[in-house]
Amino acid sequence: MTTIAATPSGPVSTEQSARLRQQHRTRDRLKGLGFHAIVLAIVGVILYPAVWMLSSSFKPSSDIVGNVSLIPDAATFANFAKALDGIGGVSFWTFFTNSLILAIGSVVGITLSCSVSAYAFARIDFPGRNAFFALMIGTLLLPFHVVIIPQYIVFSRLELVDTFVPLLVGKFLAAEAFFVFLMVQFMRNLPRELDEAARIDGAGHVRIFTSIMLPLMKPALVTSSIFAFIWSWNDFFGPLLYLKDPDLATMPLALRLYVDQTTTSDYGAQMAMAVLALVPVLLFFLVFQRYLVEGVATQGLKG
Repeated sequence: MTTIAATPSGPVSTEQSARLRQQHRTRDRLKGLGFHAIVLAIVGVILYPAVWMLSSSFKPSSDIVGNVSLIPDAATFANFAKALDGIGGVSFWTFFTNSLILAIGSVVGITLSCSVSAYAFARIDFPGRNAFFALMIGTLLLPFHVVIIPQYIVFSRLELVDTFVPLLVGKFLAAEAFFVFLMVQFMRNLPRELDEAARIDGAGHVRIFTSIMLPLMKPALVTSSIFAFIWSWNDFFGPLLYLKDPDLATMPLALRLYVDQTTTSDYGAQMAMAVLALVPVLLFFLVFQRYLVEGVATQGLKG
């Protein structure tokens, strides 16, 4: 017995209805397959340079230039041995330690100074607060190359060139407006009733900041720490400008030393060091990625 079903276009039988449902499911599957194929193709294009770098770290230098293959013809670990030995009389661990000092110093300086500045902008009413905040945000529009010459002159006259001070002092003085802005927006989303309740109990700004704001700001602080660590670790221009002593060189500067247009370039060791330099950043990100997502997701633009 054939059942008749009514549709907007007229009555159809049970067999026709089942066939239409099957066609609809087939179209959905094809759309899903097409979407995933496009996404996988995009991911492949994005990840290809990283995979090629990892593959090239196991190739002899002569096989790297002009060879886009991802599979080494003759895999070797000699590149990593050369990278760990260092270059120019400076060991790999010296470069690594210098980068780690700058990265951790940047994280500590930014989380301390920017959180205090953000609390002042978000929670304390003082004359000219909005004007100072707008001026601080305006510094984000100022290109780095505009201020680098006067900054270098100042540090040179203070005899601080060839030290880590020029690369870290701004971090401890809340000179990174992006992180101040991020923390201000986070604090503005926290209810002011918390501050008022603490003041009723006799707490001042220091107690409110340390006991109430800092614990609640963990997502924003971790987000800032991740960005600060990665940006400092990957910074090339700053160390290139201020650090002249090879014993103070960082990982990005060490990578550049392996390429010399006047003599032989060791691309194999450079790829190996690039892989080793990427490991701390990946570990740092993987450990704190859930806080990064939470911190970015909770940032508003109100206020």
